[in-house]
Amino acid sequence: MPPEWLRRVSTLPPSDTNSVNPVLLRRAPSGVQAREAAVLVLFGGSPEADPIAVGGLPEDADLLLLQRASTLRQHGGQIAFPGGASDPGDDGPVGTALREAEEETGLDPAGVRTLAVLPGIFVPPSGFDVTPVIGYWDRPTPVRAVDLAETERVARVPMRTLLDPDNRFQVRHRLGYQGPAFLVDDMLVWGFTAGVLAGLIAISGWEIEWDRSDIRDLEVALAEVDAGIVEVHER
Repeated sequence: MPPEWLRRVSTLPPSDTNSVNPVLLRRAPSGVQAREAAVLVLFGGSPEADPIAVGGLPEDADLLLLQRASTLRQHGGQIAFPGGASDPGDDGPVGTALREAEEETGLDPAGVRTLAVLPGIFVPPSGFDVTPVIGYWDRPTPVRAVDLAETERVARVPMRTLLDPDNRFQVRHRLGYQGPAFLVDDMLVWGFTAGVLAGLIAISGWEIEWDRSDIRDLEVALAEVDAGIVEVHER
């Protein structure tokens, strides 16, 4: 059984009741042979729910994220869940997600409890069909950027910081993309990662109302993060 505060995340499909999250709807076009990949959406924190917090979210609840190396050809510098392409020897998406997480962050897979495997989501720039694997960190181990050629930073990000309405908005790209974003610890979380996270938060019971009309230019928001400018917009 999952911790009570993760029960909804582990049993309900991600949702987009406000129609601001196009990521959840992405499927490979007909005739396109997508490559298989998986990511680990790993929650940590006390197994005991906080009885006075929204959705029972413990004060120490966190999420494992990493920043891709800026030199990578695809998704360079982006904030992501640990994960990557499937290998022939992997035991399905769970095996892929745990192997990649160990290779990228150094975590011990034996301390991770798998809670759910979500439907695959197509990522157009890379042509991958990515399966999110939801996990709970029963026995956390130290993490780090194992290979700096692949990963610049690994962070355990507090969930309450991600849920703060001041840290949530939408981003719009000049080529037409618009979707949810989070600004936390000098990191802009957007695209696939933000879409999966927002979809899980929507059904978690933890969500705090945020301003969905706050829409920012993606390139400007990324430049502000790179320059160390953290801007809080009036709501």
